[in-house]
Amino acid sequence: MTHTRRTFLTTAAATGAITFLPFTVRAAGHAADTFDTPAGPISVNPVDHASIVFETPLGTIAVDPVGEMAAYDGLPKPDLILITHEHGDHYNAEILAGLTGDNTKLITNPAVYEMLPDDLKAKAEMIANGEAAAWNGLTIDAIPAHNTTEGRLNFHPEGRDNGYVLTFDGFRIYVSGDTEDLPEMRSLENIDLAFVCMNLPFTMDLEAAASAVSEFAPTYVYPYHYRGRDGGTQDPMAFAELVSSDTEVKFAPWYGDEIMPA
Repeated sequence: MTHTRRTFLTTAAATGAITFLPFTVRAAGHAADTFDTPAGPISVNPVDHASIVFETPLGTIAVDPVGEMAAYDGLPKPDLILITHEHGDHYNAEILAGLTGDNTKLITNPAVYEMLPDDLKAKAEMIANGEAAAWNGLTIDAIPAHNTTEGRLNFHPEGRDNGYVLTFDGFRIYVSGDTEDLPEMRSLENIDLAFVCMNLPFTMDLEAAASAVSEFAPTYVYPYHYRGRDGGTQDPMAFAELVSSDTEVKFAPWYGDEIMPA
């Protein structure tokens, strides 16, 4: 049998052995994947569900930090924190306060900015869909993130929430936040690393996510934010089977397991 990347991943999952390919180094502690990039090494530390910590040459960047403070033990304090929107699995003021140091910068969507306690607001900048911010040589673009399906529009209304594209020197990261399959996602260009949500009823199913990823074709993609409600959890392995072979699918222990098929 000829093993393509996807049949290899499926076979490995079935046997309980996931092997990570040599373009990354998997570090101890937080199971980080480290990518060698033109900007320097960038490490991806999955924390939980939608919470990520990036260790980069420009500083440590946390996205949507929530959960328990203990989950951040052993990780550097963030120099930059990005918040996509106000839901409790993305925004927690107590965790933000615990992670924010004297020189930490926060970038949020406008709705979260208005919710911040005064001490955190003094460190924050808000950007809306289509706007950009700069930090320490990094460009952060706010990408639309919202629902489009009737009956789900109240979860993430159009114009309120952000996804983000982070542009380093020669390396671009997309973090979807909570969204359905949008034209703005499909039209992304030159994305090296993507984090794409998929759960129901709050975001999109794995077929929509795989279709969008296959169109904008990041070099690597992590399925994340894939546990849902009332049977809405999506299978990251099934997602990997549908994604175009132009993209390498990566897995991370968002929920305590190396991989968690539905």
